[in-house]
Amino acid sequence: PAGVIKAFCNSSVQSRYGSVLDRGSLDFLWSTIVAIFLVGGTVGSLGGSFFADKAGRKGALIVSSVIGAVAGILFFASKVANSVEMLIGGRLLVGISSGLITSVMPMYLTELAPRPLRGPMGVLCPLGVTFGVLVGQVLSLSQILGNENYWPHLLACYLLPLLVCSVVLIFLPESPKYLFIIKKQPHLAIKQLAYIRDVKEELLDGEIQELKLEEQDNDDDKGDSWNIWRVLTDRSLLLPLLLVCSLQAGQQFSGINAVFYYSVEIFQKSGLSLENSQLATIAAGCCNLFMAILSIPVMAKFNRRTTLQLSLTTTTFFLVLLGIAIILTSQVSWMSYLSIVGVLGFVICYGIALGPIPYFIGSELFEVGPRPSAMALGSMANWGGNFVVGLFFQIMLTYLGAGSFFIFAAVVVALFFFVRFYLPETRGRDPAQIALLCKQGFSSRPLESPVNSASTVETFSVSDVKEV
Repeated sequence: PAGVIKAFCNSSVQSRYGSVLDRGSLDFLWSTIVAIFLVGGTVGSLGGSFFADKAGRKGALIVSSVIGAVAGILFFASKVANSVEMLIGGRLLVGISSGLITSVMPMYLTELAPRPLRGPMGVLCPLGVTFGVLVGQVLSLSQILGNENYWPHLLACYLLPLLVCSVVLIFLPESPKYLFIIKKQPHLAIKQLAYIRDVKEELLDGEIQELKLEEQDNDDDKGDSWNIWRVLTDRSLLLPLLLVCSLQAGQQFSGINAVFYYSVEIFQKSGLSLENSQLATIAAGCCNLFMAILSIPVMAKFNRRTTLQLSLTTTTFFLVLLGIAIILTSQVSWMSYLSIVGVLGFVICYGIALGPIPYFIGSELFEVGPRPSAMALGSMANWGGNFVVGLFFQIMLTYLGAGSFFIFAAVVVALFFFVRFYLPETRGRDPAQIALLCKQGFSSRPLESPVNSASTVETFSVSDVKEV
């Protein structure tokens, strides 16, 4: 309900400061309110590295919940206090909370999961995001909470699930990998692992051995403790870091938010009323949610490389189709219906892999030591990409119109070739194996080892085999 909240902002400034905002000033204030959330997300992503190591994966999520709760209170109270400053502060804090979650939650879930389930568990975070977006779209309808009386309730309604999750979080275990490798508490780590797997400790020999090997690799490579600067300057981590950041940023530069932004106008041009166009956009959100759910078994059964390349290829096709259809809508009447196909096709193909995989791929490319910093940098790239698209999309629309989607398609094509030549298959493989394959940067040949091999010997890079 942007119009309703803009009216509140203007009224708040007028009553508190005695000045009426003109259209340009009001648009600038609104842009600030929108952008401050993305700034908070970027800050929170970087903070995820610090809190994940110092407070633990579970502790970082608790910190995020507390910050999110404070933000919700500010949202709820902003109208009563007639304070646009509280609205801006709430947006900043909820952005920080969201940034913490997107950098820590996928890491936490994949570290809890056994190796065959790491992909499906990693998908649960983007599934939650997709579900939240859809619920937000529904609740923001003017008939529900998107109106003058209830918009503070709309902004603060996430406090209810946050409260439930916070209570549950108290009883959840800490990551055994974090306890074993980072905190050096093997007995507690094994106890937690036995609790998670619901088996006796004697039956965990395989996973305990894996933890010991990963601990040894981390200790051999540790020197000074891992931090963001060390990850950025370590040449052996250059390729996996670029893969994580490019995939995370590529989510946004694929134009997913731009497509949803344009969808109401697209549906209106096809003959739907404004209200029905909003409902059609919600239907597109349902498609996105369905694909997020479907991606759980997909991640369990199919390789990351295969599904990601399929997603990138088909996403490119529908972006080009959407651009052409919008350009020709004024000349060919049935093109408006083809543009609907473009929107729905793009959303579905995005959800196959480009939506879920970037969230958790960092957990499969990095070992435990550098993982929090790498995940934080990847999350920052996602939030930064969101900020850039939000900043320039209106300008692109003004000068390029539907041609903007061709630029998004070009970015996706570039990402496709980067993935095709440099992303190793990570499903069912230990991060230590992946680190060996990628340690030579762009000179690495990560595809020269058997894709489906689970053997450490078989998955050494060619140069390592020669050294042996």
